Amino acid sequence: MDNGKLLFFLHTNTMHYPFKKSKLRKYLKNLHKSTLHFHLHSLMAKSMLMLLLFLFMAMSTAVILQNPDFESPPTNITSNNSNPLLLQNGINKIPGWSFSGMVWYVTDGPNISLPGNGHGVQLGQDGKINQTFKVDDNDYVNMLTFTLAPESKECSNNTVAVNVSTSARSKVFTLERHYGNEMWESHAFYFESWDDGNGFINLVIQGVSLQTEMNIICRPVVDTFIIKKIGSSIVYGGNMLVNGGLEVGPAFLKNSEEGVLLDEEPDQSESPLQQWSIIGTVKYIDSENYYVPEGNAAIEIVSNEPSGIITILKLSKGTDYSLEFTMGDAGDSCIGDLILQAQVGKTNQNFTLQSNGTGSAQNQSLSFKADANLSFISFTSLNQGQRSDGVLCGPVIDNIILSYISSPTDSTPKLSSDFLSVLFIVLVMLIM
Repeated sequence: MDNGKLLFFLHTNTMHYPFKKSKLRKYLKNLHKSTLHFHLHSLMAKSMLMLLLFLFMAMSTAVILQNPDFESPPTNITSNNSNPLLLQNGINKIPGWSFSGMVWYVTDGPNISLPGNGHGVQLGQDGKINQTFKVDDNDYVNMLTFTLAPESKECSNNTVAVNVSTSARSKVFTLERHYGNEMWESHAFYFESWDDGNGFINLVIQGVSLQTEMNIICRPVVDTFIIKKIGSSIVYGGNMLVNGGLEVGPAFLKNSEEGVLLDEEPDQSESPLQQWSIIGTVKYIDSENYYVPEGNAAIEIVSNEPSGIITILKLSKGTDYSLEFTMGDAGDSCIGDLILQAQVGKTNQNFTLQSNGTGSAQNQSLSFKADANLSFISFTSLNQGQRSDGVLCGPVIDNIILSYISSPTDSTPKLSSDFLSVLFIVLVMLIM
């Protein structure tokens, strides 16, 4: 696809401005129901739309939870006590949160490690905390980032778990303990905004009882909850893929160098990585702490089982396409041959990167003819990387671009002057 062609998903649910003209609002609302394929023939139109795209992409905001990191202590406790404190209903209250069952207020120390050396909440088998918060717009989706930790260093892998839920969906998260240097891990959970019908979300975190070979009880500790609101998806700049740059995902912890683990999620509409399903476990990494080939975020495929990312999309059967992407290492001392398989429908190809662990990248490409109108694109790691300290690692994938090689018969309409006028009005309103 040449630079003159742009796939543009225009969704008015990313707009939250007081439009005074009902006709304009109605026109924009109708536009989001279909994908607009069009040619840009003037420099002014091209510049205007690229600026508009930038503004739409920037429309992600944060939901502010009360006391998200538990640094405001429960009532009626001794402030200088570093031992776990069992909370009692009617006596203790956690600011911003409700609780039931066996719940402890804990402090970072020799046995418990938490982000920022702070505080957290430990959940017993029946322990549960929840917070209800207002949602201003149902057109957003939400990405929750939170921290999961064991109550002590003696807890083995896969013995610590919590269930995270809203009224619409729930998911169990298990501590892995081999994807980073810290005892704690950050995970991500997707949930939608339309929950109880009254504009409120009830976020519930509950301890999960897991059977262990040695019958050791390991209670989960949770900390640092961040909710990121995500607007509508767009395809831009000649790339047919939504979120091909992997920039739209969960929030990163400010004081963390560990990234965010994305657990298996077969449904791309419920994935914390917008429009990409998760196979196995991957790590969402940021450019401040890792080598990211382009932009602010990328995916490192770290699981020791078949793992990666996959998206399903519509293609034109018999049409030739080009799939381009960047493969690299995260600069996290992952040394050796990293092998990645890219697959589109029945076409697949393996790519190898010789990594010295200091951060590197190679641009790769795969040409193919679509064998169906509905197909998938996947990237999976074919071997397991491991650092000298035992932490699992793997290839980085970023900057994924899908474009036409030979375009099918182009029956898409040209942009009318009326449409350009409307976009210009919208741009002016956004800037004002």
